[in-house]
Amino acid sequence: MDPIADALTIIRNGSKNGKRVVNIPASYLKERIVDIFKKEGYIEDYQFIKDNKQGILRVYLKYKRAKSTSRKGEKPAIMGLKRISRPGRRVYVTKEQIPYVLDGLGRAIISASQGVLSDKEAREIGVGGEIICYIW
Repeated sequence: MDPIADALTIIRNGSKNGKRVVNIPASYLKERIVDIFKKEGYIEDYQFIKDNKQGILRVYLKYKRAKSTSRKGEKPAIMGLKRISRPGRRVYVTKEQIPYVLDGLGRAIISASQGVLSDKEAREIGVGGEIICYIW
């Protein structure tokens, strides 16, 4: 019963299976997370589609040219995606404790008082908060 984990799983599975587009049920928090993924270069784009319910976020996944010839010469831009804070176990950090994902190669998504931010933005502003997920 964790809609954020469900959305991250849809994106992770779509990326690993070579899909170009995945659809996830929309919410403000999911839209902010996907927007950070776009800013950081992990996805191509996303689009909010209105329906008569909550709406749909259509996420266009990004792929890079691979050196090997497997998967038609492409590998996903998202190598890993992990949910950190869950409804049963919330994980909070201060501004000094903000983690570096893979020594700075990945990003942590943080829900702070200023909104949903990447770890880089949270360090610049100087705020901590709840760690939603890691992406690399």
